[in-house]
Amino acid sequence: MPYTDSPHPVHIDASLAGFSECHHDFVAQLHSALYLPELVEAAAKARVMANDLLKMFGHGVSRHHAEEENELFPAVLRAAESGPEFDKVRAMVDQLVGEHRDMEARWAQLQPEVEAVARGEVRAMDAALIQDMVQHFFAHAHFEEEHFLPLAQKVLGRDSESMAALGHALHQRHRQQEAADA
Repeated sequence: MPYTDSPHPVHIDASLAGFSECHHDFVAQLHSALYLPELVEAAAKARVMANDLLKMFGHGVSRHHAEEENELFPAVLRAAESGPEFDKVRAMVDQLVGEHRDMEARWAQLQPEVEAVARGEVRAMDAALIQDMVQHFFAHAHFEEEHFLPLAQKVLGRDSESMAALGHALHQRHRQQEAADA
């Protein structure tokens, strides 16, 4: 059917039909172009999100895990009462450290794809891998928030010196990291 604004069909001769078909194709292509600004904006948002993830895992998550493993976990283990409490803390610490290694391995699989997006490269991403990593991270954070940190508060809260020592160690670590980052 020829492209026309007329409410009545117009007959176009076969010799002119090719021109009409071109108009249909052009109109369809231009209609699609209306979505181009939205897609460019989405691509820019994807680059920002990818860069934020790279920073989060490169600095935030790795530092957080290091603080837990080098300061928090040892402090809670030292302050735990021997017997069932210590055994419970030890089991939780072992679980959490294992989850840290697991998350690092998952991130190592995903990182090249995220780096490509950060560079503005258009490529398919493994949605299942992202979903898997996010679910494991949420489960890890939930376990820490609901189980380990309340136990750590109980254990460290019995001895103000243990809590103060942890605070001092974390403060020193932050100062060293800030100096290294400067």
